[in-house]
Formats: sequence, C-alpha cells, structure tokens
Amino acid sequence: MQREQISVFDIFKIGIGPSSSHTLGPWRAAQQFTASLKQQNLLGEVEQIKILLYGSLAKTGKGHGTDVAILLGLAGADPVTFDVNSIECTIESIKKEQSLILAGEKPIEFNYDEDLIFLLFESLPFHPNAVTFQAFLKTEKAISETYYSIGGGFVVKEGEDGKEREQVDLPFPIEKAGDLLHWCLTTGLKVSEVVMENELAWRTEAATKTGILQHFNVMKDCIYRGCHTSGFLPGGLNVARRAAALNKKLMGNSVYTNYESWIMAIRAGGNGFNYTLDWVSCFALAVNEENASFGRVVTAPTNGAAGVIPAVLQYFITFCDGFDEEKITQFIACASEVGSIFKKGATISAAMGGCQAEIGVSSAMAAAALTECLGGSQRQVLMAAEIAMEHHLGLTCDPIGGLVQIPCIERNTMGAIKAITASQLALQSNPDKAKVSLDAVVNTMWETALDMNSKYKETSDGGLATNIPISLPEC
Repeated sequence: MQREQISVFDIFKIGIGPSSSHTLGPWRAAQQFTASLKQQNLLGEVEQIKILLYGSLAKTGKGHGTDVAILLGLAGADPVTFDVNSIECTIESIKKEQSLILAGEKPIEFNYDEDLIFLLFESLPFHPNAVTFQAFLKTEKAISETYYSIGGGFVVKEGEDGKEREQVDLPFPIEKAGDLLHWCLTTGLKVSEVVMENELAWRTEAATKTGILQHFNVMKDCIYRGCHTSGFLPGGLNVARRAAALNKKLMGNSVYTNYESWIMAIRAGGNGFNYTLDWVSCFALAVNEENASFGRVVTAPTNGAAGVIPAVLQYFITFCDGFDEEKITQFIACASEVGSIFKKGATISAAMGGCQAEIGVSSAMAAAALTECLGGSQRQVLMAAEIAMEHHLGLTCDPIGGLVQIPCIERNTMGAIKAITASQLALQSNPDKAKVSLDAVVNTMWETALDMNSKYKETSDGGLATNIPISLPEC
C-alpha cells in the first residue's frame, strides 16, 4: 500500500491569506486545472470557463477569498510570488472588463456573476471543500475536473487520493507518533534530526536549510509588518487591527525601522510574565491580521492557524535567546513532523474537523518544537504535543461572516500560549508516567471530528457565526 510521504515544505508553505483550504488550496487547484488544459493542448481551444463551488467553499468562500484565489490562479498568478498589493486592482479589472487571461496566455470572456457559482446547499461526498472547473471549447466539447482542498493548501483531484507523488526511500518512514518515537530511541536522534535525515531523500541538507530559513524570513517579516500596520481588516465587519496598537503601547515612543533592532529592544524590556504574555499575543495577532488582509504568510499548517508557530518561535528567539539559524531550523523541522502525524492520522482541515484541526494542530506542533529546542527529551517532545492538542479537543470552527477574523485571530493567541504552557508542563514532567499518548490524542481528535455537527465545520452555520448580530455571510 502506498503511504503518504510529507516533507517539511508540504506542511509549511509560503502563500497569501486568509485561508489555506479556502484561498491557497483553490488557487493551486485553478493552477492545476490550467496546467491540465495545457498538457492536453486544449488551452487555445477554451472559449468559456465556469467554476462551481460546493460545501464549505460555497458557504464561506467569499469571506475566505475563494473567488479571488481562483480568479488569480486561473489568470496564471502564483501565491508565492504574486504582489499582494496588486490583488484588489487585478480582481476589479477582471470584473469590470468581464474577461481574464487564462494561464496568462489565452484571453477569454468571463462574467463574475454568471461564471462563478456558489452552490450553497450542495456538497460532494469526498470532502466539504470542493470545486469543479468546466472549460467549454470551440469544438463544443467541455472539459470538467473536480478538485478538493483538503486543508493546509493540500489539493486532491477527483479520482486520486493525494498519494500519487513519486515515492522516495525514506530512511525513517513514519505514519504515527509511535513510529517516530521508535526511530528516535533506536538511533538516539532528536525529532528534528530524524526529519532532516528524511528530507535528504528529496534534496540536499543545504537546500532544506535554505528553504526553512526562507520560510522563517517570511514569518518574521509578517510579524514585523503586522506589528507596524494599523487600520481595519477588510470584509465588512470593521474589525480594528490590534497588534500595532499593542506594539506601540509596549514600546512607548521608540521607533525601530527593522526587525533586528526591534527584537533587541523587546528583549531589553525584560521577561516579566505579563510583558512576555503581551508580546506572544502581539506576535500572533500580527500574523493573523496580515493573513486576514490578504498578506503573505506561511501556512503553518494552515492559514487560519498561521500565527501560532511564528508567535512561539518568536517567543523562543526573543525570550529564550534562540536567535540562531540552527535552532530556528531545528524548531521548524520538529514542528513539521508533528503536523505530518496529525495530517496522516486525522486532518488539518477545519471543514473536516473544526478548529481543533487547525489551532489545535498548530499548538501541538509549536509545543513539540519549543520543547525540543529547550532541551527536552524525545518523549517530552511528544508529550508536549499531546498536552497541547488534548486541551483543544472539540474546538469548533464558526467564523463570523465567513471571515477568518472572529474568533480566528484571537484563537491564535490562545493556541500560542497553550503551546508554551504545554511545553513547560512536559519539561517539568516524567513522560514515562503519562496516561495519554500522542497517537491516542490523534485518534481522539479524528473521532471527535467525525462526530462533530457539520455546522461547526467552517460553514458559518452555527456557533458564534449565528449568535452575533453582525454575522452576515457575504455569499
């Protein structure tokens, strides 16, 4: 049986907010569809495109930017490199001109109101996040392909299972936490070291480290930008950005023009409990306010939960003297393996599992990584991940207005703080006496996901989304 092999760069992806499953995934699906048309030599034959959105993509698609992402993807833009400042004008141009340039090559007519269809009351069985692309050709034939955005920016084409990527020979194959612990205890390697050995099956160690640090640079730029940008978030809820105001309150009248001097000044402020707590919250708020504003973020392992790991990593850098490239690489590598275990054994999609699958997983990832970087044993690392997830079990996904804002942004602060607490508990505990294993909590999370009512799975049909007067879905 073919097993899913997940690299650190599958769990961590550079992209654009606000949602990995509703923005990044559909964007990639649109790119895959145009690539499919090219491969079949049909791109030049296309006269019209229609897009059908199902399930969660239909119900919260506009609030999550699904329409924006799909149009940009069809037009040939890439989320890693596309200028985020050009998003609004590009979309407005497509709507106004009623045309787009398919794959950046083939101009076609496109009517936003008629060709992009939100099927609010229809779902497909494989996954709640489904999109069908229909291309109508000059020959009067039609090409139809359906894709599923299964969380974290991962995309599966209908008829496939997501494991079609060419298999490599991993020295340490891992499906569950028990496998990871086995390899760690057998070899004496840390979790991050096991990950780095496996990554050699895909690329050189130098390339992996370079890639990880590129992702870190996006994280730190996102934190700095978010802590220095005020105003209101887009979408109609008129949510005020808070990170910049909190940064200013904590820094006083001092102004720092780059990340490094800013972090040095924060570190000089001490490490009192309230001070540290405020900064961790500020870091997380900054990232997710950027995410909500269609900014460039790192999916970690999703966009809705993109602030947890950067906030905890920034805590480690700022308050634990972790500003070292090797330590940063270690942190991200360790975190990626925990995320992989949850994806293989459960889900990282809120549309499948509620917010426990996003904030809960990111908190577990961050807790494990922090524990290893602070000197914890392999068992303590897995214990920290288990503690963090155990206290997110059952967390629902109920975004007000279908936007990744309330309660999503604040939940990242909670996930970050829980991760730090879980790490401290694990470091001060004997993991041999733990009653719950990481594999047990992964199984429990999945069982909880299966039992959870669909209205709490990123549909805005329940919870806060229906109990707040300003909850008015945009679709």
